[in-house]
Amino acid sequence: MQAVQITQHGGPEVLQLADVQRPEPGPGEVLVRVLAVSVNHLDLWVRRGMPGFPVEFPRIPGCDGTGEVAALGAGVNDLSVGQQVLLEPGFTTSLDSDFVRLGQDNLAPDYGIRGEHCDGFAAEYVTLPARYCLPLPAGLDPITTAATPLTFLTAWGMLMERAVIRKGETVMILGAGSGVGCAAIQIARDEGCRVFTSASSPEGRALGLELGAEAAVDHTDPNWPKEIKALTGGKGTDVVVEHVGPATWSGSMRVLARLGRLVTCGGTTGPEVQLQLPHLFIKQQTVLGSTMGPRSALPLILARLSAGVYRPVIDRILPLAEARQAHQLLEDRAVRGKIILVP
Repeated sequence: MQAVQITQHGGPEVLQLADVQRPEPGPGEVLVRVLAVSVNHLDLWVRRGMPGFPVEFPRIPGCDGTGEVAALGAGVNDLSVGQQVLLEPGFTTSLDSDFVRLGQDNLAPDYGIRGEHCDGFAAEYVTLPARYCLPLPAGLDPITTAATPLTFLTAWGMLMERAVIRKGETVMILGAGSGVGCAAIQIARDEGCRVFTSASSPEGRALGLELGAEAAVDHTDPNWPKEIKALTGGKGTDVVVEHVGPATWSGSMRVLARLGRLVTCGGTTGPEVQLQLPHLFIKQQTVLGSTMGPRSALPLILARLSAGVYRPVIDRILPLAEARQAHQLLEDRAVRGKIILVP
């Protein structure tokens, strides 16, 4: 079978389409024929290399996707051959930790993400424990649904688990054109919040408005915080969703209201930011970190996708062999929504 492999750290050119042996499912596992796999910023970070995080090569990227069950390992009774499934991005090696029992598996010390901590889904076939294959509701397109697990679960964790948004609150979401941004706008809107967003391109801002934001600003314009403050009557927003990092951090803190919560899941423009402590404690603000979200939220996310409450935003669908092009497009910020690779 064919699989995309990262052979060493570097640019998109280090991605190789290789012929590898098709895996066989062990006890409790399933063999899945991959139907689609999405491309995420996490794939880029793994490929480039992250300080203090060793990667074993070759590594198959791909954090999330969809597939069709091709074979069942011993003891698997709750899935059937031919069934379409969502391939969950997160996993734990232990099923009996306190966090897993509480439904907060993403906080477990042994939590990992496919494509980062082990091989991912950018291949024709994969094996994984049956518990991480979630049956797709009837009528959901498996190709476009592949765009949702990582980004919607991340946005859910930020808004619902960490910031704990409430109906009527104002929420500022950075990066409307990104996968996390697209998901966060829809989640906050559905929870009854006033949503504002930003993007560096007119297309991204138009997408934010299309998804339900009340207003969209250009976060490369130094005056964007003033625009948001004016839209909120000078108060600022109750919640800010950050994942851009240094390029927008100062403005994000400026638009945060008194008792506001800023929640961040990463920084696509760098790992370090500045924080003005008097600004933080005088306004009694909170800065929250967030990684992924609990897998217990995935069935509800899928149900809302099936009902049309949420929708995936697809930039383009490419063959698996075009993984290099997909990485380059995402790296160049030439993507509106998600890129899907199809074996």
